[in-house]
Amino acid sequence: MISTKLKNAIRDIPDFPKPGIIFKDITPILKDAGLCSEVIEAFVLEMKGDKIDVIAGIESRGFLFGLMLANRLQIPFVPIRKQGKLPAKTIQEPCELEYGSAILELHQDALIAGQRVMIHDDLLATGGTVSAATRLVQKIGGVVAGYSFVISLDFLNGKEKLRGDSENIITLASY
Repeated sequence: MISTKLKNAIRDIPDFPKPGIIFKDITPILKDAGLCSEVIEAFVLEMKGDKIDVIAGIESRGFLFGLMLANRLQIPFVPIRKQGKLPAKTIQEPCELEYGSAILELHQDALIAGQRVMIHDDLLATGGTVSAATRLVQKIGGVVAGYSFVISLDFLNGKEKLRGDSENIITLASY
């Protein structure tokens, strides 16, 4: 089962990036090409039957599996980045993180109005970052087809924040 394999690979890093946070480190997954392939296939199976036109990955760890997934589905990938990292004209949206705040950006021409977008990140915690990503997608006419995460920290209730925009929330390993 993919959940068990992921939980065996993910390591906890206490007090990172600040005291009191237990960081879920996915880099051990990245060292295992076979497990990476299993992650992508698990997402593909979960998304079977969903109409998805674009994968939007959130900086930076959302790029890792987001791009692989888009490639596997043969659909475009668009990056959602922190302020100042995208070269063309962007739109912005502030977001609250578990341990601070940031401004996310998306290229103004990243999507065509009406495209169905799967928003991807490595981890769902409180939902602040992905809610900001949702607002960016919607500002330029995209439709949120769902969300995909390698990990969900269910005790932080991030899924509840997302359900108003889509009930389609895929997580492969929940804590």
